[in-house]
Amino acid sequence: MAIIASVALLIAEHQSHRLDALRATLSVIVDPLKYLVDLPTVLIEQTANSVSSYSTLKKENTRLREEQFIDKTRLLKFDSLEKENIRLRALLENSFKLGEQLLIAELLSINTAPYENIVVVNKGTRFGVHPQQPVLDANGVVGQVFRALPFSSEIMLITDPNHAIPVQVNRNGLLTIAVGSGQLNRLNLPFLPNNADIRPGDLLITSGLGGTFPSGYPVAIVDNFTPITNKPFVNITATPKAMLDRNRELLIVWSDSSPVSLSSPPASHEKTSETPANSPAAESSLIHEAPKGKRAGTAGDNKSTGTPAETGRSNQSTENGLTRKAPAETDNDE
Repeated sequence: MAIIASVALLIAEHQSHRLDALRATLSVIVDPLKYLVDLPTVLIEQTANSVSSYSTLKKENTRLREEQFIDKTRLLKFDSLEKENIRLRALLENSFKLGEQLLIAELLSINTAPYENIVVVNKGTRFGVHPQQPVLDANGVVGQVFRALPFSSEIMLITDPNHAIPVQVNRNGLLTIAVGSGQLNRLNLPFLPNNADIRPGDLLITSGLGGTFPSGYPVAIVDNFTPITNKPFVNITATPKAMLDRNRELLIVWSDSSPVSLSSPPASHEKTSETPANSPAAESSLIHEAPKGKRAGTAGDNKSTGTPAETGRSNQSTENGLTRKAPAETDNDE
């Protein structure tokens, strides 16, 4: 009967479209059953995809967080390197302006004793550093080398109570002495009378007196002060130009032009000045060399025996502690 009914329905559908309405009605009832049958498979696939996506996103999120942390750490280091680069550029520009031989030293430690402003840097005698060398930064005078060791040096800052530096007012050349106060932001000027021509805001520079600090380096700016009429001296303070509490690199200065070896301590060589053959000093040297060997063709035999005038010149040169030798090959005829 089922087969006969199926064949009858196929024939009826083939001959006319009367069964389309019945097919549509039956599809409304059958289609939900098909979706219901597929529902477990779809749910399993969606659940697996969701779990996989969550796990993947979690791993990716963890990886990105780690990368972000590493990048932030690198950025902090880059920021520090950028600041160091700026400081080194400022020191380099300052070194070109100074026109003297310089050595960059890095700060190692700070002496925390009260009223004692001393820092330690990583350059010592093996780099040619010696006591009483001036030390600068990109802004001004920092201090001077207090003690030089083979691998480090102690720098006494200009604000140390035991330190004094000769200065002059840049505006009018007034000379005075700046004494350390024990505070990193203040210098004392105790030797100025009430009628001294000095004003708040004046720039103090090194005067060059004393021989330690070459002239022209900025030292401090004069602070505001009030003259006291009933006292002979006025209490004046100044703020150092150098950033004494923020420096990481310092400049150690050589005021002479002799090169300094950076690998071994410089050997001390005596400078022998060349003197013309006809100068009195050369004549005196010929007198001293006469007993070792006579030179043929000399102009005047009295130079080898020594006239009173020339003997006086020779004695004067010997008394002054100067020993000059004539060149190895001297043509006196020329």
